[in-house]
Amino acid sequence: MAVYCCWGDDDFRLTQASTALRDLDLVKVWASFNFDRIDGQSNDATLQALNQAMTPPFGGGDRLVWVQNSLAFQRCPDDLLRELSRTLPEIPQTTALLFTQSSRPDGRLKSTKLLQKHGEVKELSPNPPWKPDLLVQQVNQNAQDLQLARTPASSELMVVAVCNDTRQIYNELNKLSLFQRDRSQPITAQAISSLVVVNTQSSLQLAAALRQGYTAQGLGLATDLLNRNEPALRIVSTLIGQFRTWLWVKLMTEAGERDNRAIAQAADISNPKRVYFLQKDVRPLGLPQLQQTLDLLLELERDLKRGTEALSSLQTKIVEITQLFK
Repeated sequence: MAVYCCWGDDDFRLTQASTALRDLDLVKVWASFNFDRIDGQSNDATLQALNQAMTPPFGGGDRLVWVQNSLAFQRCPDDLLRELSRTLPEIPQTTALLFTQSSRPDGRLKSTKLLQKHGEVKELSPNPPWKPDLLVQQVNQNAQDLQLARTPASSELMVVAVCNDTRQIYNELNKLSLFQRDRSQPITAQAISSLVVVNTQSSLQLAAALRQGYTAQGLGLATDLLNRNEPALRIVSTLIGQFRTWLWVKLMTEAGERDNRAIAQAADISNPKRVYFLQKDVRPLGLPQLQQTLDLLLELERDLKRGTEALSSLQTKIVEITQLFK
């Protein structure tokens, strides 16, 4: 028996999850008979999926039932709850039942508690762009899946080029794997610079420009991000996260803390080795500058949520923030 629920707004990784199960569980010649993809937008569709999950596979191999956007774990009527209670514990060993959805299952519902008891719930959302150590882990995992050797420098360069776009990370690494004939040799930073399409200017680059007081560069990066249809609130969220991290590192360092693990824990940094580089970033900065910047970014977030025009609001705050660091 295998029951899974993958949720999050990373469509590429959600699709990858279903593909991995399909490749693992289905015999290719019988796949068209034993694979069902069902739109779960109605309760009847979820009931149909449960019935399919109880159906023995045809021919060889196992059965995969993929339910997209099921409502069962957001609101669940009594008849569907009864069917889930009856079916989930009895899913046969030859069936994998996969639910995928963009929103987190409501933990207060009995249906969600049933799912957690009899299955596995996993979040598949893009890693936050202000946590580059997690982005490097994503690159390394995809490179390992493709059996592509890499160096720490090449992984970090890939993050700079692509940020947290998981689909592009995978596609670019796949392209590099075709270029790298000798898989035992790590892909070089030069190959990444030559072959990887840098189609983004990341919000982290904008944060660095603000910290350095580069007004013109900051305005250009903000315009580029908006022209790529990057949501303004997401840009601001990244900036707030990055400046909050810098503020915590500065506070702890000035308080005399020398243990990088303690600083990492306080600043919510998963890799303590990053603290050294963050300390270099904030060494020339003053606490008042970082505190005022965070105040201005929170004001910007409030204004955007109230409906102010994104470009002009961003430009105004960029000028105000960069003046703090002149």
